Amino acid sequence: MRSKEDERADRPLPHWEELVTAALLGTDRRRLPEGVVSPGREATAALLDAAAVHTVRSRAGLVPAAAASRPAPAPVDDRPLPPLAARRRLAQLLADRAAPSSGGRRGAAPDLTELLPQWLARANDHGYQAPPPLLPALLDAARARTDLRALVLTFVGSRGLWLAQLNPEWKFALRGTSGTGALSLDLGDADVVERLWGEGLFAERVTLLTAVRARDAGRALALLVGTWSTERAEDRLMFLDSLRAGLSPADEPFLEQALADRSRNVRATAAELLSALPFSALAGRMAERARACVGPAPVAGGPSAGPSIAVAAPRECDAQMQRDGVASTPPTGRGARSWWLGQLVESAPLSTWSKEFGGLSAREIVALPVADGWGEELHAAWCRAAVRQRNAEWSRALLGPPGVPPESGQGTSSLAERAKLLSTLPEAERAFWVAQFIAAHGLSEAFQLLGVCAVPWSEPLGHSVVDALDIAREAGSYPWSFSGVMGLAERCLAPVEAGRLDLLTATPAEVEGASPGAGGYWSEAFQRLVSTLRLREAMQGELAGTLPR
Repeated sequence: MRSKEDERADRPLPHWEELVTAALLGTDRRRLPEGVVSPGREATAALLDAAAVHTVRSRAGLVPAAAASRPAPAPVDDRPLPPLAARRRLAQLLADRAAPSSGGRRGAAPDLTELLPQWLARANDHGYQAPPPLLPALLDAARARTDLRALVLTFVGSRGLWLAQLNPEWKFALRGTSGTGALSLDLGDADVVERLWGEGLFAERVTLLTAVRARDAGRALALLVGTWSTERAEDRLMFLDSLRAGLSPADEPFLEQALADRSRNVRATAAELLSALPFSALAGRMAERARACVGPAPVAGGPSAGPSIAVAAPRECDAQMQRDGVASTPPTGRGARSWWLGQLVESAPLSTWSKEFGGLSAREIVALPVADGWGEELHAAWCRAAVRQRNAEWSRALLGPPGVPPESGQGTSSLAERAKLLSTLPEAERAFWVAQFIAAHGLSEAFQLLGVCAVPWSEPLGHSVVDALDIAREAGSYPWSFSGVMGLAERCLAPVEAGRLDLLTATPAEVEGASPGAGGYWSEAFQRLVSTLRLREAMQGELAGTLPR
């Protein structure tokens, strides 16, 4: 005879949503699914037991189902494990991520969830593999936070992809990854590479293409050309995007063919990549069109009037322009002619303009007055061109001096455009520019600019941020106005700054006109900053296998 335990095991597991609904409404108002409650048992206890069973099965990586053949063994990961102290720290960070938030005042304790990306980046730098018991929690974290996915997928490697195949909730891991940790093969073995390219999961193929391109760009391009006509449109777009790294004139013939692709997004990406090659045929065609629209204005009023820029926006978007990536339909609220003009100028090589304006430098061209109110549109297009072509000279010209108020400078006043321009400058120059900007204008407009600076912040930038926060603290300013910058400081200040910040953890004396209770909140915020910096220092020591100082 079958036991009661056997009969219960054969019952279908209730859906998680049914259990959650019963828990929210109460078992007295919501009847539990059939089979959850045995005769004589309390409904609440049965509900908790069913939830526990469902949770254990979910964490095991398999959706409850009928018995099937065993999955293939997990691949071997030859990378070393992190030191024991670092593994314990990772478990703590992942547990804190899953803990419910209490909301309200943060207190002086570090926010561990914001330290997880730094821990993962450091671990990947050391070349560690993920501890097997933590693979499910890592994949759960990456599912919940897209900013973690590249870091997590590199860390979990091929074992993580193997596990992700067993749980639909982790299917994101099978659709794409920018890391190479999931790739475990000899790139020198042509047969193995060809087989994985033809038969691998999409994520594995993207990783393979990236790795092969870093080693041999011509071979990677040959792989892509060989299967291009059979790939799906969304896959072609992802593969094409991988050509950004190491883009060279050798890619031009393939990209020219992609301009005729069936997918509009693929065509647009191919045109963008071609315009980043200053000597490509497309860049030449765009330069010719742009010169027909923008050039030196005829001098009126004698030589004393000085040179200026005349603009004549295109009157139509013909078929050849559309083939070269110019979108014919403008966004809502945007004029068609200005829309077409911006696309032509941003796709033309920036070297076009020095020749067009008699050898003037980028800074001199940007300083020229623009006729008929086209200045903002023209400068915005030049900003996009400088970012696309990674042209530091034009970026400096469009940024202007950091001490000049943005609204009165010669270049762009948009903080978003300034942040993108800064990304083209060397790290040290970028940090110095932002430090000077903060010293001149404070922190109110610096958040976006700080986001593009290398981590940890350089000493001049860190000092500039701390000095500006101290000024706001002493003035009794409303502390929540600086919460975003304070959060960035917790993640980006060099840990050695903790000792310098100890003096700022004391509650400042209230000044006339200060926000009520501001001093206490500032003290709390600086205590949290100091404790976070010291925790980051400890994490670095644990990952390196040394004790923190």
